[in-house]
Amino acid sequence: MKQTATYHFLLTVGLILSLASCNTSHPDGYYRTLAHAGLRLGLDIDRNDNHKLYLNAAEWIGTPHRSGGDSREGIDCSGLTHQLYRTVYHIRLPRNASAQHNLCPHLLTRDELRPGDLLFFTTTSSGRKIAHVGIYLKEWKFIHASSQGVMVSSLLEEYYRQHWVGGGRFDRN
Repeated sequence: MKQTATYHFLLTVGLILSLASCNTSHPDGYYRTLAHAGLRLGLDIDRNDNHKLYLNAAEWIGTPHRSGGDSREGIDCSGLTHQLYRTVYHIRLPRNASAQHNLCPHLLTRDELRPGDLLFFTTTSSGRKIAHVGIYLKEWKFIHASSQGVMVSSLLEEYYRQHWVGGGRFDRN
């Protein structure tokens, strides 16, 4: 536990120092907000990362799961991707993981993933049907609404490796 606290402290200090040294016009409060988002997501946010994605994603951490939910009071997996894509990329996705999957022109492998890509999974009970969706962040981590609420998980975890179907990308420019 002590190592984890030390790691998070060093991560925060390193993030603040690296961002503060950037030649930008962002106020100091912005860097504190980014550092806080990095801690909530368990990521080191760099100056070249999509700050809008990470800041918005961090705001959802801990939101409880609610089937069909689409708000901070409760949300499901496709509701989370729908909300983040609408806010970050101004893209309206369907409110169903399978429908989101069907819109993707082709599936991406794990090695092709970039931050913001959708991730599609089956579940033990769904067989081959798309039953879960999340958004790739970086470093094999993704945000999703699980039965425990909105959280960050790793694609390297055995469950997600076994139920992985593929990634999807929309033109987000």
